[in-house]
Formats: sequence, C-alpha cells, structure tokens
Amino acid sequence: MEILPYTTIKRSTFYYQAHRHEGKDNQELLQIIKSIKQQNPSYGYRPVTDELHRRGIKSNHKRVSRLMRENGLSSQMYNRQTRKYNSAIGPQGKKAKNRLNRRFKTNRPYQKMVTDISEFRYGNMGQAERVYLSPIKDLYSGEIVSFNISDHPTTDLVMKPLSELINKRPLLNYRMTVHSDQGIQYQTNTWRQTLKKHHIFQSMSRRATCLDNAPMESFFHTMKTELYYEHHY
Repeated sequence: MEILPYTTIKRSTFYYQAHRHEGKDNQELLQIIKSIKQQNPSYGYRPVTDELHRRGIKSNHKRVSRLMRENGLSSQMYNRQTRKYNSAIGPQGKKAKNRLNRRFKTNRPYQKMVTDISEFRYGNMGQAERVYLSPIKDLYSGEIVSFNISDHPTTDLVMKPLSELINKRPLLNYRMTVHSDQGIQYQTNTWRQTLKKHHIFQSMSRRATCLDNAPMESFFHTMKTELYYEHHY
C-alpha cells in the first residue's frame, strides 16, 4: 500500500479559508433572514430560527441571533412596556409560602408547574373588550399543558386548566407543585382545596415580585411580542 506524504498548512491559512467560506454562507443566510423579517417584522431570533428550520435550513440559533444583531434586524418589540393585569387587587385570603424560590429547573416531568393570568384587549381596546388567558406550564419541558380563555378573570378561569392538568397527570412517585402569584383566584377555597385533595403542593410568589414567577412572565412577554402587539384583533 502506498503511503502518501504528510503535508501541513499554516494555521492562519486554514482559518482564512474557513472564514472566507463562512462569510459567503452568512451572506446567503442573511438574505433569507431579511425576507423572513419583511414578512414578520415582530419576529425575534427564536421564531426566525424556527422558520429557517421549517424551510429545511439548519442553522444554530446563536448564529441567527448574531447576524440579526449585527445587521440591525433584532426585534424592538421585546423592549415594549405595557400595563400589566394585576390579579392581586381585591379581597385577600390565605397565602401560601414560596416553595420554588426561583429554582425553576427540574429533571422530572409534572414536578414543577407555573401559572398566571394575562389580559388581552381587542376591538376598540376598551374596558368592555378584553379577554383573559390562564395557562399552566411544565418547567421540565417548557410545554403549556393546559389553558383557558374567558371574558372575566373569575375562579372558573383558573379551575378549568387545573382540572385538565390533574386529569392528564400520569402516576408519579413524587409530589407536584403548582406555583402562582398572589392573585385572588389562587387564594380561594376552591383552588386551595382542589390542590389539597389531589396531594399537590401550593406555592406563591412574594408580593410585587414578578421574578419569582419568571418563566410564566417570560412566556406572556414572548407571546404578546410575536402574536399581539403588532396585530389588531
């Protein structure tokens, strides 16, 4: 068998050639990103990456984020400040201690669940034209496992997704914890007794501390940025 001679190239030559091809690929990818942004101006790097994958273009989200940032294509809607629905206003009942304490990571499904309520306005954007969304999110998978939409932020609004969660919950050898803010819906006897009946721990954020429920707040912010702020329903 003939043995070919071993050849080497300079380190600088190798990286020059690698970066030259990368620059060409980046320009092609940038043009596609620009076309996606023209159709969906509110898209950030995550939905742009998802759209690229749907088109069969495999690109790392960090690369997409860098190209968008360097070329002024980052979404500005994520910095928008809006009035937040405050479910803690009203009669106060019994509070629960904060069991999560911002420990949002878990390697067990259905162990740590978070929930909250957010307001969406439509039509003339008046007081009479608004709906409320109440989802429950699994911190293991990041999935919204149940939700409900209603014209009024009543106890029934939060009880429906809780009942769906309980019905679809598999048999576990550990306790589930459902974390919320101090909204009046989560202080009612109906909510508290339902959790107790099904052996679920109740956890609450500290008052006026939205970071205690950061995963749910982040979900609402991303959802409104991509689907709500630049659309009129």
